[in-house]
Amino acid sequence: MSGHFLIVEARFYTDLGDALAEGAIAAIEAAGGTYERVAVPGALEIPGAIALAASSGQNFAGYVALGCVIRGETSHYDTVCNESARGIMELTIKDQLAIGNGIITVENGDQAWARARKDDKDKGGDAARAALAMAELATKFAK
Repeated sequence: MSGHFLIVEARFYTDLGDALAEGAIAAIEAAGGTYERVAVPGALEIPGAIALAASSGQNFAGYVALGCVIRGETSHYDTVCNESARGIMELTIKDQLAIGNGIITVENGDQAWARARKDDKDKGGDAARAALAMAELATKFAK
């Protein structure tokens, strides 16, 4: 599935964001797609950025949500994890958007790096491949 995708990156952890984006870009390019990248401050802002892009009139085949949430000392971790995932799922179902969720939620930096690196768990690539698959499914059902 080729098409034009929007990669929305939470830049709270810049180096982890770059690693996630590397995998996502490789997956989109391998499928023959193109992409644009936009940055937001953190994972909570990702659903809002996708909603803004979807309502902008630009023609994106799908969206790739990338970010990292590392557990800290407060319950803020749970809020960020749950609300970012809820926001993405709401856009997927209500607005029927093809979104790959690559917001990794981890306990520590080692887990984050294992999931972010393209040559390890490649969660950025997985999110892009999910967006590609959902965009293909949307095209199939639109016919």
